[in-house]
Amino acid sequence: MSRTERAAGRASGNPEGQATGEAPDERPASPFWSLSAAIMRGFLRDRASVFFAIVFPLMFLVLFGGLFGNPGEGKVEMIVVGEVPLVDDLPAGARAVFDDTFEVTEGSDMDAAVSEVRAGDADVAIEQQGETLVVRYAETERVEAAVTQGVLRSLVDAANVAASGQPPTYAFESQRVEDESLTAIQFFTPGLLGWAVAMSAAFGAAATLQGWRQSKLLRRLQLAPVPTTTVVGARVAVTVVVALGQLTIFLGTGVLLFGLKLTGAWWMSIPLIVAGTFCFMALGLLSGAIAKTTEGAVNMANFLVLPMAFLSGSFFPLDGAPEWLQALSEVLPLKWLNEAMTDVMVRGEPASTAIVPILVLAAFATVLTLVAAKVFRWETA
Repeated sequence: MSRTERAAGRASGNPEGQATGEAPDERPASPFWSLSAAIMRGFLRDRASVFFAIVFPLMFLVLFGGLFGNPGEGKVEMIVVGEVPLVDDLPAGARAVFDDTFEVTEGSDMDAAVSEVRAGDADVAIEQQGETLVVRYAETERVEAAVTQGVLRSLVDAANVAASGQPPTYAFESQRVEDESLTAIQFFTPGLLGWAVAMSAAFGAAATLQGWRQSKLLRRLQLAPVPTTTVVGARVAVTVVVALGQLTIFLGTGVLLFGLKLTGAWWMSIPLIVAGTFCFMALGLLSGAIAKTTEGAVNMANFLVLPMAFLSGSFFPLDGAPEWLQALSEVLPLKWLNEAMTDVMVRGEPASTAIVPILVLAAFATVLTLVAAKVFRWETA
């Protein structure tokens, strides 16, 4: 047996260097997978990182879902357009049921009434066309929609019965109106998820870049035989995996605990999350490139992301905000991410709705990365 064979035997755990039959065909893991596994282990061992990436934003989802997910039942808000003799001439008993069920406001134009239904300011609009009661309702809340149709059908039947000895006088016709309003859990889930992804990606990139620079690890990586693209690719891959994990946890919690209903091309939230991760990683890289300490990099990322979350509808809608503030929000990447995820996840919009937001997020990522590369220094001054 040669010296080389004996050395190989000792390295494989056979101190005598004896032949063991067929040699095992084990190849070392590639640098990319080794680095990715090491970075992921570091993330999972860092309790603060796990808390702020997953637990902290999930606490908001549970809190808002619990507070606003099951509002008390009230009357159905109805707009009565024009003269409706069927309602005016209801018998006393039927009229009492009507008054107990509906909160009525008068309207003069059906188009305006339907606009209020679409906006979620009313639940149903009715008008009488000849002998037909025409009902236009919203189905955001299925229980209210069922109550609306059931009560009005019974009232029409009661009116027909009252016209005894005559053919049925009144007919019933209902038309569903696509409602643009959302229940609490439908609204909060995409927004809080967008904020969680932005916070995790930006903070992680900022802290990693500045931490590696302060510890001189960047210089050692520059001199190592592993290509820089491999190191960057491993870090990006881990951040994307964490973001997809956030998506899974948020959707699972919303569906199982609070009745979140996924509609339309909800699966397009996956490429949206990936694009958003790239965008906010680039924002974190810019913070890490400018700041001189790890704390400064994280604080700068927080200074950029937290106000953006409030201005992008992550915590509450901006419908009542001043027009200039709403216009400002339109240029924020988090607003594009939140709106696109809301559209495809809970508003039933098609997959094509997400294409423009993905391109916008990719453009933000490209520009921010180029700026970060321009101001980047290998060592702190």
